[in-house]
Amino acid sequence: MSKVAFLFPGQGSQHAGMGKELYEHHTKAKSLIDEADNILDYPLSGLMFNGPEEHLKKTENAQPALLTTSIAALELLKEKGVTPDYTAGHSLGEYSALVSSGVLSFKNALTVVRQRGLFMEEAVPSGVGAMSAIMGIEREELETLTSKVEEDGEIVQLANLNAPGQIVISGADSAVKKVEELAREKGAKRVISLEVSGPFHSKLMQPAQDKLESVLEPVPFSDAEVPVIANVNAQEATDASVIKNQLVEQVTSPVYWEDTIRRLLALDVTTFVEVGPGNVLSGLVRRVQRRGVNVYSAQDIESIEKIVENIQ
Repeated sequence: MSKVAFLFPGQGSQHAGMGKELYEHHTKAKSLIDEADNILDYPLSGLMFNGPEEHLKKTENAQPALLTTSIAALELLKEKGVTPDYTAGHSLGEYSALVSSGVLSFKNALTVVRQRGLFMEEAVPSGVGAMSAIMGIEREELETLTSKVEEDGEIVQLANLNAPGQIVISGADSAVKKVEELAREKGAKRVISLEVSGPFHSKLMQPAQDKLESVLEPVPFSDAEVPVIANVNAQEATDASVIKNQLVEQVTSPVYWEDTIRRLLALDVTTFVEVGPGNVLSGLVRRVQRRGVNVYSAQDIESIEKIVENIQ
């Protein structure tokens, strides 16, 4: 029997105007976004709806904005009777998945991701770290290149294993540049330096991981009502204590996104719904599995109505 997975986007999918239509036309979405403003005690909604982009893309703003918009879209899907058999989220999106699966309350998730964003911003001084997308080289070969550079005592590692031949590396700026050059020599199709505020999902994020562990320790987690596929190992998790530990580990661990999609396919998922802004994850699903799957993006009322028509 075919199953449905909800996928929740991570940092990079934010844009000015996100969630505005949901806010203006859906009572629950409005209530949720107003709640976010109250919880954070600053007008997150103003940044979401109007930008400016340079403020919205800051990690400490982008993370709560993405969580809030994703859960607002989720509320409309739930109201329409569309529910998942599994959930997963890309990096920050894992927190949205945990709200969807009943592990975290929206309030606690929002408070944590705001702090998580600040910790990640503060972990490494500006200009010290970098991230780069490498296209056209498979993970084993790229791992060989990063290991070669790390032999010189520099930190660089695979950070986001997004799809076949689409991997993001992260680490010290000089080490990332060395791997970029080696990748070009090995025939990489494209090498793109990313505009990010830190070397996320690398060992350089250890200070952020330590702070997040302290913040998460008292936060109540429940066992998942719907299994969540964890970033750190691409396996389903339901136990509250396991999930909490995985969230801590996630800060310095690679995001095994291609493996996550392959695991969901192995679990008989044929319908993937990206819940929240953008369609980055929808594109990655299609790169992993081009045929035999249905892929939808739920980010506004029209797209959600289309999903309801096609799934029910």
